[in-house]
Amino acid sequence: MKALQVTAYLPGPSALQVSTQPDPVPTADQYLISIRATACNFFDLLQIRGKYQHQPPLPWIAGSEFSGVVISAPKSTVRPLFPVGTRVFGAAQGGFATKVCAKEESLRPVPEGWSFKDAAGLFVTAPTSYAALVTRAKVQRGEWVLVHAGAGGVGLAAIQIAKGLGAKVVASASTEEKLEVCRRFGADAVVDYSRDGWVKEVNTLTGGQGVDVVYDPVGLVAKSLSCCNWNARVLVVGFAGGRIEEVKLNRVLLKNVSVVGIHWGLYATREPETVTTTWEGIFELVRKGQFKGTVFDGETFKGLKEVGRALQWLEGRRTWGKVVVEVDDEDEEKKARL
Repeated sequence: MKALQVTAYLPGPSALQVSTQPDPVPTADQYLISIRATACNFFDLLQIRGKYQHQPPLPWIAGSEFSGVVISAPKSTVRPLFPVGTRVFGAAQGGFATKVCAKEESLRPVPEGWSFKDAAGLFVTAPTSYAALVTRAKVQRGEWVLVHAGAGGVGLAAIQIAKGLGAKVVASASTEEKLEVCRRFGADAVVDYSRDGWVKEVNTLTGGQGVDVVYDPVGLVAKSLSCCNWNARVLVVGFAGGRIEEVKLNRVLLKNVSVVGIHWGLYATREPETVTTTWEGIFELVRKGQFKGTVFDGETFKGLKEVGRALQWLEGRRTWGKVVVEVDDEDEEKKARL
């Protein structure tokens, strides 16, 4: 197979090289997937540099999120959930390749009518945002939700999920292009959080009451407390801004605010039942047409050789939504031999 193997930590994504590797051999409880599209994430940038919290032993194949077709099903399963030929998406170490092995719990069926490209970026962002808004914040119809970094992968998922729940959404972003993307995906109003005065804008938009829920993957909790309603819930999703905040807790007390963390990755071991209900909720929104793919369409990335460039675009914050690379390397190789 073709793959981006890391044999030593790299200075950056431009150093990634496509190589030929042996096909992965699935264990008795794994599926073998032919990858058709693979998604890029910020943690991929950290991992290839040796700076991520989860570092596999060298050498290893980079990447995680993917979509593709089942080539073989687990030998230990009499009736596999995903028979050979099933279109699936999921996550497993080694997503920057033409084949990957994955366990059943790490896979989901590609929604009807969705392309491989759209499905490749669904596995991480959608459940993170759904669990945050539904399980942790318990968003109610008619509430105001402020989604920071609304044009990012989790942000666009959060906008759609909040709207699907019947909430009103104010989305924040740092450029006019990204604010327009937020509007495209359903935001009722937008604010530029890179400019002074956005807090006042949010308060004005909500009739002076402030928002009921803040979805924050950036690190804007302290400022957001100034535009929170009574009994608001502030979701701590991440720190894409690069700094972990220190918040004066008297401000939390004054408005009866709840500050709530969300660590989606641990639900599989801590609360597996919540994983099931979360995906049921996401697929219901998809069936209703209330959730669509969030793939960045400002540039095309095709073939594993383009992964490095795609990651550079992601690192340079030149993208929105999910950055996805179409994987056709093996098909092209077969054509060349004919």
